[in-house]
Amino acid sequence: MTQETIQRDRPWMMRTYSGHSSARASNELYRTNLSKGQTGLSVAFDLPTQTGYDSDHPLARGEVGKVGVPVNHIGDMELLFDSIPLGQMNTSMTINATAPWLLALYIATAERQGVDPTELQGTTQNDVLKEYLSRGTYIFPPEPSVRLTTDLIAYTVENIPKWNPTNICSYHLQEAGATPTQELAYALSTAIAILDAVKASGQIPEERFDAVVGRISFFVNAGIRFIEETCKLRAFGDMWDELVKERYGVDDERQRRFRYGVQVNSLGLTESQPENNVQRIVLEMLAVTLSKNARARAIQLPAWNEALGLPRPWDQQWALRMQQVLALETDLLEYGDLFDGSPVIEAKVQELAEGARLEMERVAHQGGMVQAIESGYVKRELVQSHTQRMRAIESGDLKIVGVNCFQATAESPLTAGGDSGIMKVNPEAESNQIAALLAFRADRDTSQVESALAELREAAVGGGNIMPPSIRCAHAGVTTGEWSEVLREVFGEYRAPTGIDISTGDHAASEDLVAVREAVRRTGEELGRPLRLLIGKPGLDGHSNGAEQIAVKGRDAGFEIVYEGIRLTPAQIARAAQEEGVHLIGLSVLSGSHLELVEDIHKELDEINAGQLPLVIGGIIPEEDAEQLRSKGVQAVFTPKDHDLNAIMSDMVAIIRQNNGLEPLA
Repeated sequence: MTQETIQRDRPWMMRTYSGHSSARASNELYRTNLSKGQTGLSVAFDLPTQTGYDSDHPLARGEVGKVGVPVNHIGDMELLFDSIPLGQMNTSMTINATAPWLLALYIATAERQGVDPTELQGTTQNDVLKEYLSRGTYIFPPEPSVRLTTDLIAYTVENIPKWNPTNICSYHLQEAGATPTQELAYALSTAIAILDAVKASGQIPEERFDAVVGRISFFVNAGIRFIEETCKLRAFGDMWDELVKERYGVDDERQRRFRYGVQVNSLGLTESQPENNVQRIVLEMLAVTLSKNARARAIQLPAWNEALGLPRPWDQQWALRMQQVLALETDLLEYGDLFDGSPVIEAKVQELAEGARLEMERVAHQGGMVQAIESGYVKRELVQSHTQRMRAIESGDLKIVGVNCFQATAESPLTAGGDSGIMKVNPEAESNQIAALLAFRADRDTSQVESALAELREAAVGGGNIMPPSIRCAHAGVTTGEWSEVLREVFGEYRAPTGIDISTGDHAASEDLVAVREAVRRTGEELGRPLRLLIGKPGLDGHSNGAEQIAVKGRDAGFEIVYEGIRLTPAQIARAAQEEGVHLIGLSVLSGSHLELVEDIHKELDEINAGQLPLVIGGIIPEEDAEQLRSKGVQAVFTPKDHDLNAIMSDMVAIIRQNNGLEPLA
């Protein structure tokens, strides 16, 4: 058989997760990526868009265009997809709390392109339950959030049949610390909660429910332990098939198929020796491609430099080329499943599935996934797992090359350029976006806007499907903030459990921690009261894993901890610091808005005569920005390379002592 006659499987869909600065800049990036062989789009929205705020809202300051593209209205969405025919495109949108609104804008944009919505293909993530556990972009309480998820699913099944209305997303569960067993259990428990809600809504006839199941897809994670990850995905397929057949009576094998996309692990990407991330990404890609029967339908790879900052177009091209080389140059797609019949693989699959079933029973005993989230059970389990991982890195039991072993290195040419190996967002992007938003508002028919919003409110209050009035709102020129504000007024807002009330187990008595505890105790005695830390998450960044681990470690070290969760305003943080009598404020900011937020917090502290309080910050902060922060009075800047939490605690004690005029400890 010649090379020309070998039968090859079709490659998976290849995407890069992207969006930044503005709709115009992101559109240029999308068209460039498509010209390089990308076969689908994956849209990253900025945090104001994800959390339902317009770009000129006070909470959006510093966040506009930083981690994705700002979309305030249909004009932005039209510009985002300018010269991209939506009838021919497969678009994935990572959006959750505002998913019905962003899909409504997408539908309205397609209609303005002359595309019949029944022809649209793509995916809305629309898995808000995991937002209460990881990314933190929820807005409303769980019950109305599930209702919105259900409305979107019911609408698309009947009106956009090629659309994947929800991507049950275990990816962010692993980023929040989930083990493979937990990832299986919590993702499948979420799917049960959503499917049960769709069935209970009565919006889909019983005879059409198979179509709902057939459109459910998943978005998974794949870490560096790629053999175990392969087994996890085979377990996913087996358990999903069993679940939908037994619980929902789906007999059609095609409708029971486990369909998933993937972005491989970002949690394991390192700031130290970031060139090592290239091989990490490639090895993790093997987990979702080697097993034909558990192969991903769509893959997007992170860029090698995501632990440093925002990837450049060239970095995204490199990630795309990794996929293309594997799919087109190797012989991977010429064979059947390489693992079928392996007793080693089968034993591991069964082990993971059995563990996941036990955890699913515990969730069911709580009343289901929604109740297990509201009680704080799942969040505590994730924080506990993440804590164990961090303790293993600290002790050296879990080896991370370039971080806790083999740290000697030559200077990397990848980060030696003038841009330090990352892209910088145009500092004028936010002001330009706000100016365009104000112009858009001034040019629309306000009577049409008011009428559309009244219709939206009526549906929200009366229980009607939220999608038809949302599409009308899109055409009328309603903004993201206006749509969300109506639903905030109807449904209210929510603060999720933090999960830091956990036991840390045997690792609590490590030698380094004992030394830190003694320093904390002694300093507290010298100051006349226990040391107290405020851990603050300002702005709209909901990635709370780092803040939670600092809070847990601080408590273990003997500090009294003040931590109120995510999305706090600078004024709230300053007020809490004063009222709680803290000795130090520690901020966690991963969205790139650190300069603006620190400036605002310093201003708020000065206004209440608390400007003497020392401030430290942790996040993905380029060295150039770190120098600016230190010049403005920030006492310490911690980044992903600072993996030793005991050392961070020790630094905090030293800062408190210096700030209070105490001699350094020997």
